[in-house]
Amino acid sequence: MKFVIVFVALIAVCSGAAISSDAEATVLRDNRKNDGINGYEFNFETSNGINRNEAGVLKPVGEVNVITVSGDASWIAPDGTPVNFKFTADENGFHPIA
Repeated sequence: MKFVIVFVALIAVCSGAAISSDAEATVLRDNRKNDGINGYEFNFETSNGINRNEAGVLKPVGEVNVITVSGDASWIAPDGTPVNFKFTADENGFHPIA
């Protein structure tokens, strides 16, 4: 759960700079699907270049279920540089993918 909080905070900080410099940004796409215990997925895109995709499913690990997550995000940094990253997260933590 800690990795989810840290990840959400990271996205908020990183995308906050882009949004604050583009107060007129609009949502171009926002799709969400929640299948309860079967998993979830979402994706969105904004007019200022922010894109976010994520999917999670439950996975049995021993006697408990854990959520495994994969996703990616991209945005344009204030200096105009495109930023992209992919990740997975599971019972062993958050794993950025180069």
